[in-house]
Amino acid sequence: MIKRTFDFFLAVLLSVIFLPLMLLVAMLIKITSKGPIIFWSQRVGKNNQLFWMPKFRTMLIETPNVATHLLVGANQYLTPVGSFLRKSSLDELPQLWSVIRGDMSFVGPRPALFNQTDLINMRTAVGVHSLTPGITGWAQINGRDELALSEKVDFDREYLQKRALAFDIRILWLTGLKVFRREGVSH
Repeated sequence: MIKRTFDFFLAVLLSVIFLPLMLLVAMLIKITSKGPIIFWSQRVGKNNQLFWMPKFRTMLIETPNVATHLLVGANQYLTPVGSFLRKSSLDELPQLWSVIRGDMSFVGPRPALFNQTDLINMRTAVGVHSLTPGITGWAQINGRDELALSEKVDFDREYLQKRALAFDIRILWLTGLKVFRREGVSH
């Protein structure tokens, strides 16, 4: 209950603080590419329940709906501002809505796409599916896009075993450093 309360109030506060930046990002997306500003993808949440997760759109509208690391020639699908939004993690800001709704937390395993059955099955086998997915997580600060699925699941399982508010705050701090340094993003 403490984690959910922390998530809710921090998400509301950050939504207010970042509103001008989100409006600027929305305008940049709209004037540089065709299509919607927000991209909604079906993701796997707590207990493998599906939910719709928003992100600022960084890819062209004709991009195949697969995990970016599986997309051949992913850079060719980026919008003019897509690479910057991804490297700066600004594309993640709409996920504050998912945190407010309770579909996501600030810290937890990153939500898998509905079609990433290998990752979903690996997480379910070790109990990670019982966690609310996060905007960031232990796996993200230990490699993000550079990790093999088995390594991600190992970090997710470690988070499951160690989870505590102090650990979440540490992960949030380390995430801030990673974002500032633009580390671990492959596209």
